[in-house]
Amino acid sequence: MLPVAFAVLPVFLMIFLGTLIARRAPFDPSFWQAVEKLTYVLLFPALLVSTLANAELDFGEVLPMVVAIDAAILAMAPLALLIKRLTGMTGPQFGAFLQGAVRMNTYIGLAVSFAIYGQVGLEKAAIAVVAIMPLVNVLSVLALVRYGDRGDAAKPRVLRELARNPLILGCILGIALNLTGLGAPPVLGPLLEILGRAALALGLLAVGAALDLQAAKQGGFLLGLSSLCKLIAMPAMTALGCWIMGVEGAALGVALLFNGLPTATSAYILARQLGGDHRLMAAMITGQTALSMITIPIVLGLLT
Repeated sequence: MLPVAFAVLPVFLMIFLGTLIARRAPFDPSFWQAVEKLTYVLLFPALLVSTLANAELDFGEVLPMVVAIDAAILAMAPLALLIKRLTGMTGPQFGAFLQGAVRMNTYIGLAVSFAIYGQVGLEKAAIAVVAIMPLVNVLSVLALVRYGDRGDAAKPRVLRELARNPLILGCILGIALNLTGLGAPPVLGPLLEILGRAALALGLLAVGAALDLQAAKQGGFLLGLSSLCKLIAMPAMTALGCWIMGVEGAALGVALLFNGLPTATSAYILARQLGGDHRLMAAMITGQTALSMITIPIVLGLLT
């Protein structure tokens, strides 16, 4: 557990550095919005393409990992509905709660995978992104359209954005280059590698800049409940699925990591667009990110 904690700590120190810079340095919010957009649209897709294009993909190993990851997510969705009924949370609160229970922060996941498992972990993390992102985005949109205050008006635009998500497209392109045997092309491949090197650092700084410490203080019971679901229950269910599917090694660690990550910062935007409780969402993003610094080493240390 201690070696995992030492590997994870620099990642979270980078996040907190982003928070400190955002609070103390003379950068207005538009600067961080530009950094996050650049990372999301260009740098992380470049990292995913360059990683997957030349990866040694063993589908006999990664497909069971994908099944275990998605099975846990699909199991959490009805559990979240049951919790909604038991707690009496409102529709907008549930829209935020479901996102807090199933979505993951890709930036942290890729950085931690590389920190612990190196290039092999990064390759499996890219596969995990393909497995998780379409599923959790569809579940999140369906929940917000059904329970949010303004779901119907915003539905077409959000679904169109989902279909052209740059991270998903980057993974698809990287896998296509790999399966065709082309690999990363000359000149373009090294360019993508250079861009990808900037992705982890800028992505983590942007995560830290987006944290809302005041919102986290007001999260209350639902913040704690969502954190329990996302940071503890989800990796536990994933561990069960991995045991059934025979997933081991780095694939096991990446599966547990990605389903035990804090929720995505982009969940705030989706909640605001589709009438979810965006203030509660902001609290979950910040609270889970802080708590995951403790839970990730524990989960990986005990279950791998």
